[in-house]
Amino acid sequence: MKIITSVALLSFSMLLFSCFGVSGKKQQTESAIYVPQADTKVAYFASGCFWCVEAIFESVHGVEEAVSGYAGGNTLNPTYEKIGTGQTGHAEAVAVYYNPEKVSFETLVTVFFGSHDPTTVNGQHPDYGSQYRSIAFYKTAAEQKTIQAALKKLNTEIYDGKIATEVAALKKFYKAEEYHQDFERRNPNQGYVKAVSVPRLNRFKEKFPELLKKGNH
Repeated sequence: MKIITSVALLSFSMLLFSCFGVSGKKQQTESAIYVPQADTKVAYFASGCFWCVEAIFESVHGVEEAVSGYAGGNTLNPTYEKIGTGQTGHAEAVAVYYNPEKVSFETLVTVFFGSHDPTTVNGQHPDYGSQYRSIAFYKTAAEQKTIQAALKKLNTEIYDGKIATEVAALKKFYKAEEYHQDFERRNPNQGYVKAVSVPRLNRFKEKFPELLKKGNH
């Protein structure tokens, strides 16, 4: 009986502190409508739970909005429940809308690599599975070159060739369900947010204070 109870408690704890531990049907709310400016560009990245990644990029000067979604697979119209199986090929990703006059794509790549462990295969603690893998997406040859240059430099100078990040052409980005958008900001007392998302964001802020928006230190 004690063994069964321990297993049940462990399963509950894993669910509580997992990016997949929240049912969207309970928290369907509308986020503010964002309208990109004419000169706005979009970059796409995946590096673990998109609640964390979205909050990190939204703290960066020059980023107008970050939208949580799914990319990297071939399954049509993926949903949170479907990608949670790890069978769709998609990863939790973010679309980063930014003003190129204020922040460069190269800087966003720095934010990407500097805000997670790119050597982890299929996951970012405490979330594991192909849906949490590290991917830097590109839409142009110039973006691909920028990503590959950064990866090569980091592999040589810091990670000793151990980076597991995929560099992939963006095929299609699917916006995630509405309740995922700005999840960290709108759910500050949720267990995963307090235990994982906020600490990850704070580590990023401490590492790159010069990249933050005013008042976001």
